Amino acid sequence: MALLMNSLVRLLTLSFAIIEIMKEAMLYERLEEKKVRCFLCAHGCHISPGKRGLCAVRENINGTLYSLVYGKVIAMNIDPIEKKPLFHFMPGSRSFSIATVGCNFRCEHCQNYDISQYPRERPELAIPGEDMTPEEIVKRAERSGCGSISYTYTEPTIFLEFAYDCARIAHQKGIKNVFVSNGFMTPESAKLIAEYLDGNNIDLKGGKDFYKKICHARVEPVKETIKTMKQSGVWVEVTTLIIPGYNDSEEDLRGIAEFIKSIDPAIPWHVTQFYPTYRLTDAPRTPIMTLRKARQMGIAIGLKYVYEGNVPGEGGENTYCPSCRELLVHRLGFSISENKIKNGRCFNCGAMIDGVWVNAV
Repeated sequence: MALLMNSLVRLLTLSFAIIEIMKEAMLYERLEEKKVRCFLCAHGCHISPGKRGLCAVRENINGTLYSLVYGKVIAMNIDPIEKKPLFHFMPGSRSFSIATVGCNFRCEHCQNYDISQYPRERPELAIPGEDMTPEEIVKRAERSGCGSISYTYTEPTIFLEFAYDCARIAHQKGIKNVFVSNGFMTPESAKLIAEYLDGNNIDLKGGKDFYKKICHARVEPVKETIKTMKQSGVWVEVTTLIIPGYNDSEEDLRGIAEFIKSIDPAIPWHVTQFYPTYRLTDAPRTPIMTLRKARQMGIAIGLKYVYEGNVPGEGGENTYCPSCRELLVHRLGFSISENKIKNGRCFNCGAMIDGVWVNAV
């Protein structure tokens, strides 16, 4: 009996320890029978006790919703800000980039599926990652001389509690905060993080059918997040990975370009090259001509800045003045060889160039 009691005590102690290292989730409500409804992202999961949401990193433990990834850093790197991609946000600067495992999407073509889908595909295993505090993240960013912290690689919405705590401290230190996101948020979560967010690259992947078939999600919340971020004063850039046979029709691309213009024609649009990966291997790499046509279409529709991505050396990644068409920023991949933007203006005609140029290199 004594042995049994000791075992029970150890088990209870371990259980409480597990809860202590987790973080109670933001943005949820308690329902009857200890169920909860999460409104962190647009899925709005109703979660029963002992179950997780679609992101697989938020669990209902006895009627309380917990984040399983708080402080569990699975990836940490120093990146050029252009890699996000953000071309009009502190160009030439470096960004301290972090991620946890998990995602609220199940994209068939995910480039980082090994970490984004980890908790969904390995639910029996413990959540991996290096335990770190928000203070440690900000200190590392400071020591590395980075001008910003990017919450990236996987979907930062699913580790919002950790990103939010990091962002508040970084903001106090004068370090900027960047999301690289699928935008599938709720108005509540978007407004919450926007208070401390400076830049956001949001994927606008395609139309309704593409989101339903390839991402297992919906496009409408993404568009709402783009609107919310822009209205909140966050610098926004939009990326569309063009996949032959899936979202490369003129109708799809025109619809995206016209939507961006309706929000703000100064929002940069990145049309990037797809290569086969994960479960979507039946489509070829995107032809450069397709990217070029998309770029020309965006400019013709009235977007001021359109870029071709994942094809360095083709010229479509350079920034031109929308007024006089002078070359302002010459890029090769993630590197800048020349930047002629002076105090946010074109060196030639003096036109204002939209972006965040403070502390730019």
